[in-house]
Amino acid sequence: MGFLKGKKIIITGIYNERSIALGISKALYKQKAQLIFVCQNKKIISKIKHLISSMSINTIFFCDVSNDQNIKELFFNIKKIWKNFDGFVHSIAYCPKEQMCQDFIDSSNRKSFNLAHEISSYSFLSMARESKNMLNKFSSLITLSYLGSQRVLANYNMMGLAKASLESNIRYMAESLGKKNIRVNGISPGPIKTISSYQIKNFCKIQKYQKSASLIQNYVTIQQIGNVAAFLCSNLSIGITGSVIYVDNGFNVNIPNHII
Repeated sequence: MGFLKGKKIIITGIYNERSIALGISKALYKQKAQLIFVCQNKKIISKIKHLISSMSINTIFFCDVSNDQNIKELFFNIKKIWKNFDGFVHSIAYCPKEQMCQDFIDSSNRKSFNLAHEISSYSFLSMARESKNMLNKFSSLITLSYLGSQRVLANYNMMGLAKASLESNIRYMAESLGKKNIRVNGISPGPIKTISSYQIKNFCKIQKYQKSASLIQNYVTIQQIGNVAAFLCSNLSIGITGSVIYVDNGFNVNIPNHII
């Protein structure tokens, strides 16, 4: 029997076979969780159905998280299937490409700042607000961060600010939802090749450096991240909230303050 049997979890952010959210989905499904998927728009639903075909699941909703009404409608529609559920995985982030391959100050502008924070951080808060009355006791909300929120990492730029906002969001949300025995945590993986990371200039160089500088000199996989997410969704982690767990082979404790 899987340790997530009976748990109902919403997954956001699957885009292709490299998506961290896909690794998380597979790990949760392996532990017998019931899943509903949320994607950005209708155009990629058929792609997602193919990616999750081995999981015998076809419940997929779409939601533009930059639109509050879309988020309200999402949970209104989910409630038709699940009156209550046990948490969600927020694997959503966005920053204009030019912000991640040019000088930080020269490329920054008000529009990109607001957009990065709105999609990458505020959407987590908004989803929690719209769903909190549907969440069961001991539910678990999980989001994905990155070390660029805490350190200066080459070319991460504006996304680093947005992830710093997200990590602060985790703490304040944990305080607010703790009154309802709902946990809020983040996972901070090492650099992984995803559709988002390809936007970062010299990403392959960053990833190779990560491997060489880690305490365990391997690349991090979406399967490893998925296993940690499964643990955080379960009652095995019932005493953990307001935390960011690093899944980076010890990279976060073994790097200088500034990497070029």
